[in-house]
Amino acid sequence: MATPRVFLVRHGETEWSLSGKHTGRTDIPLTANGERRVKATGQALVGDDRLIVPKQLANIYVSPRKRAQRTFELLNLGITDPLPWKVHGSKLPDAGHICNARVEVTEDIREWDYGDYEGITTPEIREIRTKQGMTQTWDIWRDGCVGGESPDEVTQRVDRLINEIREKWHGPVIGKAKSEELPPGDVLIVAHGHILRAFAMRWIGKTLQDGPAFLLEAGGVGTLR
Repeated sequence: MATPRVFLVRHGETEWSLSGKHTGRTDIPLTANGERRVKATGQALVGDDRLIVPKQLANIYVSPRKRAQRTFELLNLGITDPLPWKVHGSKLPDAGHICNARVEVTEDIREWDYGDYEGITTPEIREIRTKQGMTQTWDIWRDGCVGGESPDEVTQRVDRLINEIREKWHGPVIGKAKSEELPPGDVLIVAHGHILRAFAMRWIGKTLQDGPAFLLEAGGVGTLR
């Protein structure tokens, strides 16, 4: 029986991910090492006999941020149609893959809006909050971000995307007998650390306040069924 999957890909390493700075709206590029590692991930995990089979992808959602879009480019999936953005770097050699999935940029999977906490680290945020008289240790999953998004606001947009995936892409194939006529059902999402963990929690029915059960390092790949 067909069991379609959702692949979660966190963008590759940036200078701010290295230093632990919260990077939401700020649009910064991957480091050279980040690009190399994502290329290696694509070579290892993409192919007809690999984890991500390009011809089995029904739709691809990518964050509006260029670090996520460049990460997608470096996976080298063999997309047949033009990308919905101006390519951010040199084109990779043809890997021999063919992928007919639609590539879609959506605000629903952009990173958490960190508001006043943009560009600073967790210890710095906790120090600021202590000076403001907030004695409880800061937890983004419970407290959200001053001047940015709350957990409820993030939940609303990831839930919207989850509903679309389940109805539009998984619904037509889930539980059906595998056959040549069955349309592709896998979905790929390329985005950011906090929003992808929020997506995963909501996918399995947990609230954001429950806290994440997994980490996704820069350039990491996760799978949901």
